[in-house]
Amino acid sequence: MHPTQGKEIAVIVLNWNGRALLEQFLPSWIEHTPDCAELIIVDNGSTDDSVAFLQSHYPEVATLCFQENYGYAEGYNHAIQALDYPIVVLLNSDASLSAGWLDEPLRLLGEHSDVVAIQPTIRAYHEPSRYEYAGAAGGYIDAFGYPFCRGRIFDTLEYDEGQYATPVEIFWASGACLIVRRSAYLEVGGLDRDFFAHQEEIDLSWRLNARGYRILHAPSSIVYHVGGGTLSAESPRKVFLNFRNNLLMLYKNLPAPRLYHVLLWRVFLDTLASLVYLLSLRPRHALAVLRAWRGFLVTRGEYEAVRGENLRRTTTPPSPAILKPYSLLWHYYILRQRTYSQLP
Repeated sequence: MHPTQGKEIAVIVLNWNGRALLEQFLPSWIEHTPDCAELIIVDNGSTDDSVAFLQSHYPEVATLCFQENYGYAEGYNHAIQALDYPIVVLLNSDASLSAGWLDEPLRLLGEHSDVVAIQPTIRAYHEPSRYEYAGAAGGYIDAFGYPFCRGRIFDTLEYDEGQYATPVEIFWASGACLIVRRSAYLEVGGLDRDFFAHQEEIDLSWRLNARGYRILHAPSSIVYHVGGGTLSAESPRKVFLNFRNNLLMLYKNLPAPRLYHVLLWRVFLDTLASLVYLLSLRPRHALAVLRAWRGFLVTRGEYEAVRGENLRRTTTPPSPAILKPYSLLWHYYILRQRTYSQLP
């Protein structure tokens, strides 16, 4: 597909066997996609009647159909490579839009040439005044690689009461709704297809930061997200992917000797996490942490060339303002600081 004349933005929804989600959320996407943007449903080799549903009920909506399921990361990579729009929006199929959600992001991109990605405020679809787990008001990671957000630290979710109402620089933007300049996305290699799911947007954001680009949170842009559509929070598979992908991300992006210092601490901290799962009678989750480390050690060698390229192309190491220098575990569990505003 080529851009419709006058359209500078592609709002891309990746669909795989999501007929029910299309029925539920497509009216919101159509209603709130502005004239300057094109809504495009990318079907990732669905085997249900998603495509037939679109053709019969929404023939005016642009579609791009793949013959096979490329997965989340590679599906978006293929779509963004094929769709030549200056700005692309990666929108989850379980997200609902609101009026004017693109206004502030487009203004921020227009005002700052070094800003290449924007995250809206992500609120919970079923509890609209509360931040949603996958992104909240923009993400950071701590000194040992644990991700968290303004508005969400571990399982503590704040209500949006205007406490994060100013646009600020963030370390990572949520994949639930990621607004990004296509040229920068392609320049850094897009999403890592081998992550399968979880933390691939943090890894992408790290590469963008390292090349000297900036990522901002746009507080007045509101998107509502259901979350947990791929794997539930109670899934051992989700635990495995989160821990393994996090370790791979650190290996890909952290320079030595900092990498080895962090990994040494992570052996201790992740072993502790496994013991906590075991003591809380969740042996499959405990095993998933150990399997994640095994997966990391087995896979690490395949990333040596990627790691070398990332370190060579790093022009701007992330500042302490966005890659935090403290331990989130210490502040959350020992000092009982449960909200972002309480942290250093």
